[in-house]
Amino acid sequence: MRTRTAARRSAEHTEPARSAPATLDSNRSDRTAAIKTKRLASVAAKAKVGQPKKRTKLTRAQKAALVRENILRAAAEVVGEFGYQDASIARITQVAGIAQGTFYLYFETRQHLFDELLPHAGEDMIKFIAERVHGAKSYYDVEERGLRAFFEYVEEHPGFYRLLNEAEFAAPAAHKKHFEQLGEHYTASLRRSVKTGEIAKFSDEELEIIAYFGMAARSYAYLGYVKYGTGRKRPPESVIKTYMRLIAGGFKQ
Repeated sequence: MRTRTAARRSAEHTEPARSAPATLDSNRSDRTAAIKTKRLASVAAKAKVGQPKKRTKLTRAQKAALVRENILRAAAEVVGEFGYQDASIARITQVAGIAQGTFYLYFETRQHLFDELLPHAGEDMIKFIAERVHGAKSYYDVEERGLRAFFEYVEEHPGFYRLLNEAEFAAPAAHKKHFEQLGEHYTASLRRSVKTGEIAKFSDEELEIIAYFGMAARSYAYLGYVKYGTGRKRPPESVIKTYMRLIAGGFKQ
């Protein structure tokens, strides 16, 4: 007789069971989902996510780190396409290009993976933005570059908002951690600009509030002008200009 752990793992391997008998529509849906999964796997394989360059000799620990990274990136793609509920281990490992059993060498359960997924994606976004902000001459330059980089990132990762929004219920601890790490990063950037005298001397509490305002502005501009807009991939230039006008006026000494 199988243990509870074995039974749980078996359930996680497969696609979620349907409550009603299979119909023509559900079969068509299965085929569509299978095609999407294969497409994700193909894209991941071409990008060689988590794969070392040829002739690069890696230690066992380095190889393990690459496989773990590969699983996280594959899971982000699958959740972004299908949502957390339908992101089975079978789909995730297919996209990652690994055996299903390999998954359990890195994560005890699917939920353990989900609990790490959004913060990992958030760190990836922070690094992406930091690279594009590097070399900025002033705080206002940082803000403009950062805003543009954010919209660039979500354009390149269209599943990010599904990953973010569904995590509030599917992985609440991950959702909270992601929110905190974004807030801390933004507040730290503001604090540095206060120290250099580029912006007014706001208190730490006020800087945290401003960080939340900035985070909300990015999120709702994306929703209003991209997700629920008229087919745009990025907000219009007027959004950047209006935001920067607000920043310049609001942070006057």
